Amino acid sequence: MARVLVVGAGLTGAAAAALLRGAPRGQVAVWDKARGAGGRMSTSRADRGSADLGAQFVTCEPELAGPRLSFYEDLVSQGILKPLTAPVEGMVVREGSRNYVAPQGISSVVKYYLEQSGADVSYEQQILQLQGDIVNTLPLPVGDSHDAVFAASGTETPAVINESQKQQLESVSYSSRYALGLFYEAGTGIAVPWAAQYITDNPCIRFISIDNKKRNIESPEIGPSVVVHTTVTFGSEHLDSDPAEVQQIILSHLQRIVPSLPEPSSIKCQRWRYSQVTRAVPNCPGQMILHTQPLLICGGDGFTRSNFDGCIESAMSLAQAVKPHLQQFQSQAAKLPLDLL
Repeated sequence: MARVLVVGAGLTGAAAAALLRGAPRGQVAVWDKARGAGGRMSTSRADRGSADLGAQFVTCEPELAGPRLSFYEDLVSQGILKPLTAPVEGMVVREGSRNYVAPQGISSVVKYYLEQSGADVSYEQQILQLQGDIVNTLPLPVGDSHDAVFAASGTETPAVINESQKQQLESVSYSSRYALGLFYEAGTGIAVPWAAQYITDNPCIRFISIDNKKRNIESPEIGPSVVVHTTVTFGSEHLDSDPAEVQQIILSHLQRIVPSLPEPSSIKCQRWRYSQVTRAVPNCPGQMILHTQPLLICGGDGFTRSNFDGCIESAMSLAQAVKPHLQQFQSQAAKLPLDLL
């Protein structure tokens, strides 16, 4: 039986599991309610092509990264990330910062950490109850906007959060967006001079990417794809609208911005209800211990910020908090007779 359960196979959860990889096989499990890994580092696949519908780039600022710099270096050395060399119009680049893309799709970053973790990973799994009605008391939507780490301690004491913790969690706010992925058959030409472009004068669309071009993937066997991200204002105004209607609105704006785009063979509309953190949990850098017996910890970008650095910072904080409990359990288990293990 796993002694640590990581809820959410996004970047924070996967990285936290990887940081716990010293645990014996079967001691760490990762669950996610989706059908695959990635969370908001999502790569959608269709028509032999793929498109990053969530995060587009990974930006490293070496002078600010500190101990997290090794995570970037590892991903680059493994070929998971490569420098962004394609032209992106309107992108502001800070001096000294480095931008990276994931050639195999941004979800490959999360999948790499899950593989490194050695954890037992299960999809389409949801936590409804754990040592009492815990998850239903959490104001933040586990698996959507952040990851949670549950470390079983062997006690049957129900875990609940106090009023102060609840208020802190409820203070978190997120922006909302829609993303469209347009998929084309192999050989389709898209005649634009850029790989991606930030839009500043449209009420609906904020960002457009020729996704395979952005990732430097050119193959006659792979169809091109286009990613469109809406503005935050548009996302908020249409948050509960019919996705089919929202898709048509976005497409009408896209047609005016890039009239030369051909008709796609398929389209995916993704609603990001929890896109980016606009206000993080106060006074809890990286994570919050909600309960100690059993150990219940929440983490994710809701406790830091919505970028690679923020997720890794939370993962490091989560792993640091969980490891002593895991080691304590292993120490206690070593003293038990074999027939009780």
